[in-house]
Amino acid sequence: MIKVLMVASEAAPFAKTGGLADVVGSLPAALRAFDCEVAVLIPRYRGVDVSSARRVYDSLPVWLGGVMYQASLYQADAATPFYFLEAPSLYDRDGFYGDADGDYPDNALRFAVFARAALAVARRVFRPQIIHCHDWQSGLVPVYLRTVFAYDPTFMGMRTLFTIHNLGYQGLFPMTVLPQVGLDRRVSTMDGLEFFGQVSFIKGGLNYSGALSTVSKKYALEIQTPEYGFGLDGVLRARSSQLYGILNGVDYSNWDPQADPHIVAHYSADDLSGKRLCKQDLIREFRLPEAAMARPLLGVVSRLTPQKGTELIVEIAEALSAQDLYLVVLGSGDAVYEDALRLAALAHADRIAVRFGYDEALAHKIEAGADMFLMPSQYEPSGLNQMYSLRYGTVPVVRATGGLDDTIDEGTGFKFQEYSALALLAAIRAATTAYEDRKGWEARMRLGMRKDYSWGASAAEYAALYQRLLDGGKNAASFGLTKHQRELRG
Repeated sequence: MIKVLMVASEAAPFAKTGGLADVVGSLPAALRAFDCEVAVLIPRYRGVDVSSARRVYDSLPVWLGGVMYQASLYQADAATPFYFLEAPSLYDRDGFYGDADGDYPDNALRFAVFARAALAVARRVFRPQIIHCHDWQSGLVPVYLRTVFAYDPTFMGMRTLFTIHNLGYQGLFPMTVLPQVGLDRRVSTMDGLEFFGQVSFIKGGLNYSGALSTVSKKYALEIQTPEYGFGLDGVLRARSSQLYGILNGVDYSNWDPQADPHIVAHYSADDLSGKRLCKQDLIREFRLPEAAMARPLLGVVSRLTPQKGTELIVEIAEALSAQDLYLVVLGSGDAVYEDALRLAALAHADRIAVRFGYDEALAHKIEAGADMFLMPSQYEPSGLNQMYSLRYGTVPVVRATGGLDDTIDEGTGFKFQEYSALALLAAIRAATTAYEDRKGWEARMRLGMRKDYSWGASAAEYAALYQRLLDGGKNAASFGLTKHQRELRG
């Protein structure tokens, strides 16, 4: 039995802004089948309901820079122990990371306290063999282990794994935060936390962890290049032998058209009749004309940001209308993209419909009711919606990057290489042409619906990596990125 403490800023269903929460919420249960006992620690944000949780630690003081921060600990009543770190002055706020005015100015302190508290949990509450850290918010955990607690016998033999969910978010702060977060200038070097004159929490995770992973095989290769490395490609190339690409999995108990409680009719690869009813329901939901039933309906569920390729969708809106296509969008993000999509929907109200914000039920309705799903991302570490789309018989149109490239092939979807509106439009035209062959299209749908991207295979890889860490990395060449590189290169 391998004991693992996962440390992350989000976990579904308790706190979620994106795919990180889905992974941290689903992976622990899948790991049980591979003899792993997993606990999860996240902050107790204002929206985290602890009414049914029990308080397991009344006073968990955290000392940083000579200041004591008082915290306590709750545990959810679930098969996997989910712990919530309560420190109202730090986490009892409207947003997880910021508000309408931007990021919270004390985020360095908020997540430094979180990292130190994680080690207190490891000392006093749940004693792991592996601490599995996720993204920059947990990046100081391995830093503290290798510096402040380097000679503490409590942590002797404890290993760390740091998973990169999105290298574009790095936790950058002024060098002046070091004393505040309890670190001295010995870590402010190129092989420490220094990043162009600032402190980078994610770089701490990259440099101080025992091993690194990211959420698809292709992305593990991409982040070692200047194009996708966000200035950290050199660090990642230096650690390439300890960098592993493990694709995110899908929780099919939540995403299955045969049992989805959010959709108007159920269906399967053997009986597609319910999908037409789901398309009718989606058209009514977005108040599109009944004529849309006879033409391709394109769906988008996304953050409206440059990373997600929103600008390309805005650029092709006029052309989609001219080609007798229909588009529904659910998402929120940068004001410039929200405004542009709002204008496109006003100008083409009979073709384009937009809903801002996030609505879980509506996301399911889009996956079930759309004919095609657009993901024209600049980069996509793993992506989940393309895998949801496959299961729902909604053919993905994606840019060939990261996990999108790993999971979509010519038999199940359509891919384009160049990041441009013209390339996206060409892929949509190819998909539209294929759509006219109804027999061929249904065969494509069924092929995608029978793909299995459940957590089993990914959990097996994580369990093997945990064991590799505990074994001291012996025979590392037989597992991980070097293996993945051989697979990708044929």
